[in-house]
Amino acid sequence: MTKAPAIYVARPEAVRIDGLVERLRQQYTGDLAAIRIAKVPLRISPLGAHIDHQLGNVTGMAVDRAILLAFAPTDDGTVHVESRDFAHSTTFQLNAVPPYRKGEWGNYLRGAVLALQHSYALPQGLIGVMDSDMPIGGLSSSAAVTIAYLLALESVNDLTIPPEENITLVTRTEHDYIGLNNGILDQTSILFSERNYLTLIDCETIQIEKAPIHPETHDFAILAVYSGVTQALVGTGYNNRVAECQEAARQLLQQSGQPDQANPRLRKVSPELFAEQGHQLPALLQRRARHFFGEMARVAQGVAAWRAGDIARFGELMTESGASSIDNYECGSPQLITLYQILRETPGVYGTRFSGAGFRGSCLALIDPAASEQIAEAIHRHYPQTHPAEADHYSLHLCQPASKASLLDWRT
Repeated sequence: MTKAPAIYVARPEAVRIDGLVERLRQQYTGDLAAIRIAKVPLRISPLGAHIDHQLGNVTGMAVDRAILLAFAPTDDGTVHVESRDFAHSTTFQLNAVPPYRKGEWGNYLRGAVLALQHSYALPQGLIGVMDSDMPIGGLSSSAAVTIAYLLALESVNDLTIPPEENITLVTRTEHDYIGLNNGILDQTSILFSERNYLTLIDCETIQIEKAPIHPETHDFAILAVYSGVTQALVGTGYNNRVAECQEAARQLLQQSGQPDQANPRLRKVSPELFAEQGHQLPALLQRRARHFFGEMARVAQGVAAWRAGDIARFGELMTESGASSIDNYECGSPQLITLYQILRETPGVYGTRFSGAGFRGSCLALIDPAASEQIAEAIHRHYPQTHPAEADHYSLHLCQPASKASLLDWRT
């Protein structure tokens, strides 16, 4: 039995905030005027898959689905946060942050505290309640919650930290505490995106450019299809792929006579060098490098198409990116590959690829809004039959572009 053809609509933000504040007020005995809201959008990356950790050029866009964290300061150094997405709360003292615990959602909160404490004194703890209006997986939920915690901790401790530094703090959280060797795509997209702009990020120079949507661009919407599969990236092949890309870079640079680098990246290899010497790499490393250089070209072509208002061409490049992620980067669970194939073949879909690292989570598509019901019907018709174990867990979410993370006053 398949689901009824439905696409989930986000709950009104005001209703979510009221619920979070009401729950916080049941626990918080301080000045209610001190309560604030961190609103942190989830993000998509239409082009630039799996190359940020190799210092490539990537694109990002915030969407109108967000993590909300209602919070207030504590004077005794206690950090206590509840999540409406998980059964158990997280509590600890600022002067005794527990070590990483596999599988616990509180890891990102503890890691954010340690990342800030590396450079700043934190005399104030916080109490908070949070929730998300999307299933976890594939839309940068880990970066989003980390940013929510950082903004809240900075607020209660009167710290004014620029977004460029918060990019580094998210990276420190994930590298040093979580053990995930990722790049800067997620946090940069979340901290810099503006509605109806495509954010172009050079991960080598950290230069950020915002390309406005062309006024004659055909209407589009963002469809995120949650596969029903959630697995932390630390337990996937993510770090292995990073290491394979770096080994490809090391061998190519070595073949060109350049001295060994402590941390080689494919961005340090010219496309000409790969064209001349890439055939000498082992087959697996050839595929990893082929994906990198192909994706760099697709980003450049995609930005040009975006500026020209050619959403159809932009979508074609997304679908090519998805194919390379499967064939060359070799990521994607069976469930995600099925969703990609369904979306690729469905009329009204401009383009599709995995969202996030591609080992679990969601598949992303740019679609014609007028075709949303037919696209939903195609997914509901095929996906649960192919993956019955996920039939009761997958979901469809129609989104629009949105703006970057911010702090809100809950009373206004």
